[in-house]
Amino acid sequence: MAKTNFAYEKRQRELEKKKKQEEKNRRKAELKNNPDLAQEGEEDVAEGEASTPDTE
Repeated sequence: MAKTNFAYEKRQRELEKKKKQEEKNRRKAELKNNPDLAQEGEEDVAEGEASTPDTE
């Protein structure tokens, strides 16, 4: 039976975290450079909250 390569799996998780963090930083920089996009994003969130039905 083959042994699990934990080092490989750990490296893949680290790469995925790094990729996710870079994407987050890229979006933040984009919003910082273009404030109009930030306002549109806030409106989308507000609309999404208003349109979701309460399940309680």
